Amino acid sequence: MHKPKEERVHEVFESIHEKYDKMNTVISLNQHTNWRRDVMKKMNVSLGASALDLCCGTADWTIQLAEAAGENGYIKGLDFSENMLRAGQEKVARLGFENIELLHGNAMDIPFADETFDFVTIGFGLRNVPDYDTVLREMYRILKPGGLAVSLETSQPEKRVVNKAYSIYFTKVMPLLGKYIAGKYKEYSWLQESTMSFPNKNLLSIMFAEAGFDKVQVSSYSFGAAAAHFAYKGVTEDK
Repeated sequence: MHKPKEERVHEVFESIHEKYDKMNTVISLNQHTNWRRDVMKKMNVSLGASALDLCCGTADWTIQLAEAAGENGYIKGLDFSENMLRAGQEKVARLGFENIELLHGNAMDIPFADETFDFVTIGFGLRNVPDYDTVLREMYRILKPGGLAVSLETSQPEKRVVNKAYSIYFTKVMPLLGKYIAGKYKEYSWLQESTMSFPNKNLLSIMFAEAGFDKVQVSSYSFGAAAAHFAYKGVTEDK
């Protein structure tokens, strides 16, 4: 009998936290930092901004948000894996960030009031949630009018040759890298499964729109192996 997706994902991330950062670098061929750097440039986070980083893991994106928002920024990171949060908290403390709070919680039911944040981000986490639509609606709910939601995620290359190579890499090579570098073949087999079943960038754009976002822009990276979606929440007019 198969375990529910949420339970499987929780077990995976509780297990891989020690080698998570190293494996991200290996799997993405050290490109994930470049992707996120470009995304941050496009986001243009202002000093004093408020931001929530969903599925924050070991807090790399959370820390970048805190750097951009400055000491007066209001930055939260949320993850349901306590082991990942522990690794993130050690990193935050080591770097001396006092404007970050990491919280244990679920992206399916975000523990913040409506219209709390200027920005909400989710990096390589949306593919692992039980229901994409629920999380997108929650992201919309907690954003202030005029706010920006950003998802950086694996995607499906559109060129057939590239897509075939991408498929072989994720289904065959990545689990072996997990086995020999992190000692976690089963866990990285699951991560490739979630990657290959994730919606392509066009379908995900439609899903953002259906969640209520007014404008959705997409940036592709590495021949379409990853994509960032920038979804804007419109400003409501006063009646």
